[in-house]
Amino acid sequence: MRASPAPLSSSSNEKSPLTEIGCEGATLRDVPTFALLRESDKKIPGKGEVYKVTNFNFGLIVPGEGKTGVMGMRYDAIPLKTFPAPLPPAIHPLPPTTDWVNVHTLGVKGDGTSDDTAAMQKAIDTHRVLYLPGGHYVVTDTLTMRPDTVLVGLHPTLTQIDLLDNTPGYQGVGAPKPVIATSQGGAAMVSGFGVFTGGINQRAVAMLWMAGPDSQVDDVRFLGGHGSGTNPYNNNHTADPDLHKRWDGQYPSLWVTHGGGGTFADIWTPNTFAQAGFYVSDTSTPGHVYELSNEHHVRNEIKLDHVQNWDFNAPQTEEEAGESPDSLSLEIDCSKNITIANYHAYRVTRSRAPYPAAVRLYNSEDIHFRNVHVNAESGFAVCDQNGCATYLRVSKYPYDNAIQDMTRHIDVRQREFALLDIPEISTTPPRPANHADPAAPGPNNASAILAPGTTVRKLQDGFYSISGAAVDASGKLFFVDHHEQRIYGWSPAKGLSVERDSPLDPVNLAFDRSGDLVVLSSDGPEGTVYSFHPGSPMNKITVLKPQPSAPHPGAVAMLPVNYWNNGEFKDQLDFNTMTYTTLSQMFYSDVSTPIANQYVSPDGSLFLPAGRVFQQGPPDYTGWRFSDNLDTYGFTTAAPGQRIYVSSESEDRTYAGTVRADGTLTDLKLFAQRGGESVTVDPHGNVFVANGQIFVYNPAGAQIAEIDVPERPIDIVLGGSDHRTLFILTHHTLFEASLRGSH
Repeated sequence: MRASPAPLSSSSNEKSPLTEIGCEGATLRDVPTFALLRESDKKIPGKGEVYKVTNFNFGLIVPGEGKTGVMGMRYDAIPLKTFPAPLPPAIHPLPPTTDWVNVHTLGVKGDGTSDDTAAMQKAIDTHRVLYLPGGHYVVTDTLTMRPDTVLVGLHPTLTQIDLLDNTPGYQGVGAPKPVIATSQGGAAMVSGFGVFTGGINQRAVAMLWMAGPDSQVDDVRFLGGHGSGTNPYNNNHTADPDLHKRWDGQYPSLWVTHGGGGTFADIWTPNTFAQAGFYVSDTSTPGHVYELSNEHHVRNEIKLDHVQNWDFNAPQTEEEAGESPDSLSLEIDCSKNITIANYHAYRVTRSRAPYPAAVRLYNSEDIHFRNVHVNAESGFAVCDQNGCATYLRVSKYPYDNAIQDMTRHIDVRQREFALLDIPEISTTPPRPANHADPAAPGPNNASAILAPGTTVRKLQDGFYSISGAAVDASGKLFFVDHHEQRIYGWSPAKGLSVERDSPLDPVNLAFDRSGDLVVLSSDGPEGTVYSFHPGSPMNKITVLKPQPSAPHPGAVAMLPVNYWNNGEFKDQLDFNTMTYTTLSQMFYSDVSTPIANQYVSPDGSLFLPAGRVFQQGPPDYTGWRFSDNLDTYGFTTAAPGQRIYVSSESEDRTYAGTVRADGTLTDLKLFAQRGGESVTVDPHGNVFVANGQIFVYNPAGAQIAEIDVPERPIDIVLGGSDHRTLFILTHHTLFEASLRGSH
């Protein structure tokens, strides 16, 4: 590339893991400053008049699986004597339109009812470049392309090749049968149309691609189920409205195999009936994928099986609440020399079930991840008489880990990072999945914070997903399994107990001064808050009504311990001042804006600001509810005037703030460049942050320890009779660790 003397890359917010910048293999001329870091004003110089940047990565650098990443930069460049000739375009141009033959002139009808199979196959056999105008082209058998065939459609939705339900030859158990198949090798091309395989064609493969490195699939949509544009659900989102159409009941939509490769660009593959949207197997032919959108599958979105020499650039996967609670975003089996760059794996806000990892590796090596973004959020419109506005909310159920290496038995828990390389499989035994050496000096030294001779101990497992923890005055732990609608208790004397088993949708807990448990429920259009005394009969319950906000002298506020607000769907640019609203400013606005109503415990000692609740879907239990109070993994409590710590999870930062009389926060200051699911503070003022593991900071904000937990911690609280027991809740397991008595 040729660039002006201005830097190619300029970066602010240098310490945030959300900053992920990568450039590899770029050649530059007349660029004396390659990159500029605006916050520090640091300049990254070029390497002469002409140079090649072999590697530039800025962001969270993960040094290896099972290790904690740190912010950093890698920069390798070499000077060149001459500027090399430009590379050919990554996306091959289509043949000139003068070469196109309209299939309608060859007897192909595209009317949605006529069987066009024979006419289409004859057209392919006799013409190299075929143009398909808008229409539905019904086929009943495989269309086999020649090595040089080019198929061009008007539009990937308006032009469709359709396999109708119950097509003979595609039924029952049997080998895969494609709708479109290429010859092995060659330079076939397809562009600008969709392929629909119906819902009752078990053996169907929409496109079986075996063409060579110069072939191309561009601007193609694979339709079916959620990807068809019609209502994909029955009335409780557990199946298709037509039960004869089975989710995950067909072979993959786009299957590249038997030495296939080439270029794959601008592909949308959201067919819920297919086993996967993009499946590559048994090939070492290079493949290059650009902007793949792969969504709504039941078990697997993208799978590589015995594949070498491929790169995926900006692949995005999306998991829906109905069909994809158990879907893996990317699986790599027995593969090597694979690059996954600018990868976004997300699960929608409506997700209600945890899942262990976005990526799983089996017997794979030489895998390169660049700029990884794993989250759980989506935007939706809320409309009233004044119009519609789009909001972004977050789910409690992003993937627990970015990557699980099933061969090495190691997790990568960081969900935002710029670089990770998976090396060749070592002959030495794999490291355990924990990150830190508990006896190592420095900030990873867990023994600096744990009681002598103690480790993290499992107390109970087998839960669906627990959170919302609180401890009573004696230090006894209580927590919620929302899916099971249960409130549990835990004490050393009695172990695990079921405190309440009522169908009241409990989400988060806090105790008032009288020892009553205040429970936030997701039931009702705005949610519900109720109270009861532990140990009382099930019919003893007090529903708290919202009331206008007012000062409550001596009362304690219950507030979310983590917030999510990244403004992804917000216009953040003020055209008058040409300034952007930062994530920090949006977070501050969220926590500092006065709230009109609040809930007050029966004894008046505890109050909960009633933050806005967003609704999606019907106002009964079949819809969804989102709010700061419902979305947080737990509450923290503090009296007005007290200093507390909360996490801005969308920024991956922890802030300190002061509680106002109405429960809002003021005097917010950045405390740590790490934030996550939960925060708690010990009696000595040390701050514990759950972010993949548990990171411990002293009151001045310096990291002093890292506590390894076998599973991802999502809620942490201090309890026990001496307030030195750290209770650690993961989705499925309750752990504890004993802290030192003094520091």
